[in-house]
Amino acid sequence: MLTTDQKGTIAETAIIAKAIQFGLDVYRPINDGLRWDLLFGLHTAFLRVQCKWASRRGDVVVVGTRSARRTREGIVRRTYSRDEIEVIAAYCAELDRIFLIPPDVFDGHPVVWLRLAPTKNNQQIGIRWADDFEFGATLGRHAQGAIAQLGERLSGRQKVAGSSPAGSTREAAASRLALFE
Repeated sequence: MLTTDQKGTIAETAIIAKAIQFGLDVYRPINDGLRWDLLFGLHTAFLRVQCKWASRRGDVVVVGTRSARRTREGIVRRTYSRDEIEVIAAYCAELDRIFLIPPDVFDGHPVVWLRLAPTKNNQQIGIRWADDFEFGATLGRHAQGAIAQLGERLSGRQKVAGSSPAGSTREAAASRLALFE
């Protein structure tokens, strides 16, 4: 059985490999203890990425979206906020798939459920389909235009468009954060 650290290393490595396959620049911090694990370079913008191991439970991918650290008082658990990271990247080893989860989905929630198949009661409202958060579906086929594709895919409407190169406007920093609103 894998330890938590081993799972984290496997997830992070798979996420790095996938990001590089899509032409993204990937950066790691030198020190530990930050709220993010990686930076994805999208032209002139950066996304702070928290990497997670996801588990499959039947027709659902379960992504724990909080951190846990040991202190003198015991284990402290905290959820992630949009002020700390722009995206959670979750690797499900059983499916060998990576999902990108924006702040409007994870912010303040300890767990995110992504459905692989319809519910038994045919519920439609409030369902988060795993395919909608798939790394490749989210970023599209090319790094060129990835910012616009990422924002559109995750929110269902255009958020970024028109600048060439992407991020060349004065609002580049603001648009980086607006991608996941």
